[in-house]
Amino acid sequence: MDRRLTPFSGRVAHQSLRGQVKAEAFVPGDAAHVLWPVVALCRAPDGAIDRQLLRGDAFLVIDRQSGWAFGQSDRGGYCGWVPEGAVGAADLPTHWISALSTHAYAEPRVRAEPLSWLSMGAKVHVKGVTGVWADTDEGFIPARHLRAIGDWADDPVAVAEAFLGVPYLWGGNSVAGLDCSGLVQAAWLACGRDCPGDSDLQRSLGADFAGDATRGDLIFWKGHVAIVAGPDRIIHANGHTMSVAYEGLAGAITRIAAAEGLDVLARRRV
Repeated sequence: MDRRLTPFSGRVAHQSLRGQVKAEAFVPGDAAHVLWPVVALCRAPDGAIDRQLLRGDAFLVIDRQSGWAFGQSDRGGYCGWVPEGAVGAADLPTHWISALSTHAYAEPRVRAEPLSWLSMGAKVHVKGVTGVWADTDEGFIPARHLRAIGDWADDPVAVAEAFLGVPYLWGGNSVAGLDCSGLVQAAWLACGRDCPGDSDLQRSLGADFAGDATRGDLIFWKGHVAIVAGPDRIIHANGHTMSVAYEGLAGAITRIAAAEGLDVLARRRV
């Protein structure tokens, strides 16, 4: 079993795994949502980061230990540990942040005190609208920065292009920093499409293709993925520029082969 997708803390497991793993207890889990703007999803309490979760992501809590909660997120089904205070009961999200980022304010006015910032893809519950402001469980947010859940973007490449210049961050899933698979996941989720969190898992998307790459195709190397933005042009979060950037596809293939000895593993049309 892939630990990243298996709701088993090593001590307590989700009841769906009964008969498949040896656990001290099997539980249905407690439904919760992420309450912080961004939180690291870790391999162990105080352990290395695997990915990040955003405000409003659903999180099924399976186990609790020393101030940490283990569970499974709805962000690609990824499992891991988060600080216990980062998740809890919340109203069901109704809208998602469609702007690259935004702030939530204490009052519906431009010069009000900002309470928090939110990245594209975060989700909130809208209680009502006052003029150009949405009254949410996080504070007042410019209504133009929100779209109803189900009202998705229609072009994942355009979504990815909105992140141009965002710094590279291993395991990153927000406008504060993205890695290669985080960029792909952000772009696909914004279009209402399911998407795993890591590049090896993302190779399950779509189907292999031969011939010229076209806009929206995915190009994979070992440990890396890029999105085709146009003829001989990719967009990817990469450690070469330490940012989300464009690069020529042919040039990237040559550069990665020379620098890391890696050839293209897969080309997928999604």
